[in-house]
Amino acid sequence: QLKVICHDIVCVFGDTDVMKSVSVTEGDSVTLNTDVTEVQRDDQILWMFGPKETRIAEIYKHIIDMFSSNEIFGDRLQLDSFTGSLIIRNIRRTDSGLYKLQIGSNRGSSDKTFSVTVYALLTVPVISDFPQNPSVSERSSEQNCSLLCSVVNMGAVTLSWYKGNSLLSSISVSDLSISLSLPLELECLDDSYSCVVAYSFTNRTTHLNTTDLCQTCSGMSALGVFHQTIVGMVYL
Repeated sequence: QLKVICHDIVCVFGDTDVMKSVSVTEGDSVTLNTDVTEVQRDDQILWMFGPKETRIAEIYKHIIDMFSSNEIFGDRLQLDSFTGSLIIRNIRRTDSGLYKLQIGSNRGSSDKTFSVTVYALLTVPVISDFPQNPSVSERSSEQNCSLLCSVVNMGAVTLSWYKGNSLLSSISVSDLSISLSLPLELECLDDSYSCVVAYSFTNRTTHLNTTDLCQTCSGMSALGVFHQTIVGMVYL
């Protein structure tokens, strides 16, 4: 597919339609790169947004025009005068969509489309006690350690338990804004355990504090020896 762009009655031909996907969490800044080394005086770089391809920013003859982008983005939009790249600061969920770039010059022309998806900020996973029997609030020292890792109002995430660097279990969800939980049962803590909630491009981790919910295996062994000693003393 070819595209024709005309400037001052000079028409040039070029390739079109290069698509790039960009994933980011809300509140971050993202730069949509033109891959232009340096904008020349006769270069035209035009950015459009949304299904109506609303013009939001342009450089032509080294003059920057932000059009009516403030109505959509406020003061969060910036155009790099050197490369023509588009910078979106403090990005919001409503900024998700297609950003179309048109580059025209006397050397040729090209089109590029960025599919930007803005995800909710990841919440920190919460690790809590999870009795096998909901009616029993306390466990004896001989029972296993049952844990539950949870996140709320998350979508398109994977929730996982790790022992050290080894994956123990995981669950994924594609629905939006739901609560997600993943149980884990241990006899005792023999390594470092952590729960991780992750998008494909970023994650957040909560480490299990051995003194809060579970005893270490060495602690359990010492308790067992102490228990046997007490029993032996009773029957002497």
